[in-house]
Amino acid sequence: MTRRPGPPVTAPVPYTGHDGGPVADVPAPRPAVRTETAFSGAVWDVTRESFRMAPDDPEVLVRELIRHPGAVAVVALDGQDRVRLIRQYRHPVGEELWEIPAGLLDVPGESLVDAARRELAEEADLRAEGWEVLADFYTTPGSSSEGIRVFLARGLSEVPAAERHERTGEEAGMPLAWVPLEEAVQAVLAGRLRNPSLVVGLLALAAHRGRDNAALRPADAPWRGRPPVA
Repeated sequence: MTRRPGPPVTAPVPYTGHDGGPVADVPAPRPAVRTETAFSGAVWDVTRESFRMAPDDPEVLVRELIRHPGAVAVVALDGQDRVRLIRQYRHPVGEELWEIPAGLLDVPGESLVDAARRELAEEADLRAEGWEVLADFYTTPGSSSEGIRVFLARGLSEVPAAERHERTGEEAGMPLAWVPLEEAVQAVLAGRLRNPSLVVGLLALAAHRGRDNAALRPADAPWRGRPPVA
């Protein structure tokens, strides 16, 4: 039986960062040779970009993507080891998802942690004394530039009723709940909770605890790969 030759085998790359340090994602943008707006929508615009993988590559690739300002999310942990969850309707999936407070980086000049403070107050009626970084991640890097920084907030207190944000639209009447951390983590592992910021945040917190929180980063830690400011 004659065997047909298979595709060439790509040699594995060293298991380190691009600079020889610890393993890390590699910054390697390909300049666009053409950019146009493929679709202009009520919330997002879709950009169509053409680029080459290498400068002398004859093949031009075309991809459509959402340019996103980035966002922050907050795992708010109280003294009883409970996390504050909110339940919000998400039309694309047709479900009310349990989530952690989160929001866009859409206020010019606002720092990441100040954006997180704002979202925690507006969505969860809470303030926090202690802030640390749990994780940074891209939500859908194949189709969007959206990156999210997830904070851990501790030393919580309630926003006085007279100072609370008036929630509208999909946030109006949004249920709030205190859920034991271990119960929430088990719900993620069982597939009952699926919001990406919640999943990343809770599993990151569980991982940090297994390392005695030694790897938590300060609230002002650099965000490598943060979405570019428009």
